[in-house]
Amino acid sequence: MTVRSPRPSPVTLRPPFAPRVCAAAALVALCGVAHAQVAPPDPAASAPSAQKLQRVEITGSAIKRIADEGALPVQVINRTDIVKAGVTTAAEIMATVSAMSNALTDGVSIGTGGVKDQMGFNSANLRGLGTSSTLVLLNGRRMANFASPGDDNGVDLNNIPAAAIERVEVLLDGASAIYGTDAIGGVVNFITRKDYQGVQLDVYGGKTGEGGAGKRTASIAAGHGDLARDGFNVMGVLDFQKTDALRTSQRDFISDLRIPERLPHLLSGVTFPGNIRLSSDQRDYLQEQGFLLNGRPITNRTINLSIPDCQAPHTLYLPAGIGGVDACSYDYMRDLELYPKTEKGNVLGRGVVALGGNHQLFVEASYSRSKSWYVGTSNRIDALLDVSMIPALAATGLADVDPEIEVRTRMLEAGNRASELTSTGSRVVLGMTGTVGAWDYDWGLNHSVNRISDRDVRGYLPYNATMQAYADGLLNPFGPSSQAGLDFLRDNNINQEVRRARGTMDSLDVKATRTLSRLAGGDMAIAVGAEMRREKSESSASDLLLSDDILGDPTPGDAQFTKNARNIWAAYGELLVPFAKQWELQLALRHDHYQKIGGSTNPKIGLRFAPMKDLTFRASAGTGFRAPSMNDLYRSVKTSTTPVLADPVCMRENDNDLTSCSDFWETRIYSNAKLKPEKSRQFSIGVLTDPTPNWSIGLDYWNIEKRNLISTIGEDVILANADKYASLIHRYNDAVPVDGCDFDPDDSSICFIELHKENRGKQKASGLDLTLQFRSPATDWGRFGARLVGTLTLSSKKQTGDGDPFISNLGRFVTDGVVQRWRHRLNFDWSRGPWSLNLANTFYSGYDDQNSAIDNDAGNIVSRNRVKAYSLWDLAGGWEATSALTLRAGVKNLFDKAPPFSNQAYFFISGYDPSYTDPRGRFFYLSASYQFK
Repeated sequence: MTVRSPRPSPVTLRPPFAPRVCAAAALVALCGVAHAQVAPPDPAASAPSAQKLQRVEITGSAIKRIADEGALPVQVINRTDIVKAGVTTAAEIMATVSAMSNALTDGVSIGTGGVKDQMGFNSANLRGLGTSSTLVLLNGRRMANFASPGDDNGVDLNNIPAAAIERVEVLLDGASAIYGTDAIGGVVNFITRKDYQGVQLDVYGGKTGEGGAGKRTASIAAGHGDLARDGFNVMGVLDFQKTDALRTSQRDFISDLRIPERLPHLLSGVTFPGNIRLSSDQRDYLQEQGFLLNGRPITNRTINLSIPDCQAPHTLYLPAGIGGVDACSYDYMRDLELYPKTEKGNVLGRGVVALGGNHQLFVEASYSRSKSWYVGTSNRIDALLDVSMIPALAATGLADVDPEIEVRTRMLEAGNRASELTSTGSRVVLGMTGTVGAWDYDWGLNHSVNRISDRDVRGYLPYNATMQAYADGLLNPFGPSSQAGLDFLRDNNINQEVRRARGTMDSLDVKATRTLSRLAGGDMAIAVGAEMRREKSESSASDLLLSDDILGDPTPGDAQFTKNARNIWAAYGELLVPFAKQWELQLALRHDHYQKIGGSTNPKIGLRFAPMKDLTFRASAGTGFRAPSMNDLYRSVKTSTTPVLADPVCMRENDNDLTSCSDFWETRIYSNAKLKPEKSRQFSIGVLTDPTPNWSIGLDYWNIEKRNLISTIGEDVILANADKYASLIHRYNDAVPVDGCDFDPDDSSICFIELHKENRGKQKASGLDLTLQFRSPATDWGRFGARLVGTLTLSSKKQTGDGDPFISNLGRFVTDGVVQRWRHRLNFDWSRGPWSLNLANTFYSGYDDQNSAIDNDAGNIVSRNRVKAYSLWDLAGGWEATSALTLRAGVKNLFDKAPPFSNQAYFFISGYDPSYTDPRGRFFYLSASYQFK
């Protein structure tokens, strides 16, 4: 990643903050939120070419200016950096940004049986403030958000045409007064190639050292026409990528995590061969008959006739585990995939024509399709059998007590449950740019769509028919089934779309800029703009899913058909006031109005002071707001489950016995049409200095506060304050029964916990962004460079409810993730002639683990753990074989670093945190690029 130097080398350009350059910039204006740092140019470059300074639009400002002028840092990742890093997708690019935290990734999406509404979503999350608080743009304009209804609202990075990216500008200041004040965490602007000429072919292939997760990519970019000479340019980019799946059996570190030993509470009692669940009377009868298992009388209600053999590696005999001394335990981490098989394709085309009179008409169209296969555990079923079908038990006469027996088994013969998630994005932008009188203008019509299709493709079966197949003996829960049973599994495998969603965004935006008057420090300039948007979303579920007859994919409820729309408009203005040679003041004001929600006006102010040519101070302050998403307002009831938590009522009734009173409790999450917007205040202050011609240093302090958080009260908070939140905890013996809870006056256990979206509490975050860059002059040994981009988070905390104390997730895993105190990306570069090398390090500091899960077998809290720091080194080299052909080779995760152990229980994957780690291990790749001019 390039964090560009605060100013070009004095060998070629005067410092951009020097008064002379500021005074010469005729149309310079700022909104106070952007400073694009530009890498030092090659001192060997000719002076004439270096002096061709052009005005460009920088993310965070609507007014074109010299790229190196501004008030706050924009981290820039250019195409060269992307190639050096060996990354091929937008999500992989964003993983190199130190300010990213708790983003949604492919690894997080792995798993079945839980909440599936946003499976496949790859997101950006700056500052750990939430995906919904990070605004993602393509060429400065919005895209349709990921359509599936869920808690996170944002653009699916799979819909970004990665091969077409020229650079990525990451605005870290938050609440952009230009693109939308919902950008509380910041703005990520993916900028594609424009005015491209020639043809470029790129291929990439990689494989891992231990197998699995291989990758192949191919792309072609072609363009024709010089806009200045020919009056037109057309270009297009095609990109195709395939990634192989990665199973747990292909990674030794899964065994090294020792999950059965360290996290026995996360294992399962549903096994293959199946565990038998006896009634109390059945157990008592077998004990009276002297029935033996493994040479010992049984003591528990759960038994397995195969002990102590069971069936490793997924089904184990762990006397101290969840199966107990008489049964087996299932380690699901030995029966799923860590990384999905994917197929991704993108196409982007752009055409621009000069109309004369300094006017240009352009059209931009893109289409992307990302197909991912998420493979989880084999399906489970609690089958009911006649005792006569189990000879070892039938011989005891158990049928006289109760002829029916329950067997909890895994359906390995049906294969792992697999879902095919397809995210499709399409976007067309038609617009014009030009000059009318003293005004530069830019307008665009934008139609953007995201479609989601979720199919159950393997391992899912009709529930009722499968139950009957076990009852009839067609399927064997203890061993191989007959051919007839295998035929049943094949013929009844469900392969159909079960969920569908579509989101659409149509917008018209227009902006205009001009200079106003001459001041002591340069030209005062103004920009004004407006935007109108219409957002629509709809989702549906299949009849089969709603019938609740899919084994392993229970219905989320009957009301799964949603269709909503709203209108949004905004207007903004910005003003640059260079009132002295060393001072610049930037002002911006934006008003947003959401249908049925209301409006909000938010200011932004920035100040830049350059007392010396190699020293610049900068500061900014502003406010923002984020309207609730349509999912927050109108989504149907969503069912889920909690982590293992203790029920305080049960604890009081059972002498605080965690073994009996801890479980996964059902939750029902309700939207709220009366939600109000979240609001924010943020400020930052920074310094830039070039102590020598070869060194550049930047340091910025940032502080963000959100209030009126749109959230639910955590289940752990509700149960820890059961008296306060008793109305949210529904029990089977409630005096007023609720739907879905069968009334039982003698059963005080929890039926479900009610969670409501509300505006409650605050969230605060602050920290330091550090940029440090060294670039040596040319030597006989070549040119050397080093670049460090790091984020030191000083505070990250939020309230779970109004008036509640703040809970910090800084250096501590809380509820759904952690914000590491320090993250960085460090690069060492060397180049000499056609050869180059790059050594890069990505680092995440260690932190306190979740340390709150309950081991309901041992009846205590899980052992405390501190997650070790995670450091990955990548090495890559390049050779410009000819002026047209460039070859590269690289190794990612050079030292084959495995993810550190974590006891977190939030993600389906256990033993480590999949939100920031890479389970692929050492990865080798080769790439080639050939250009035709």
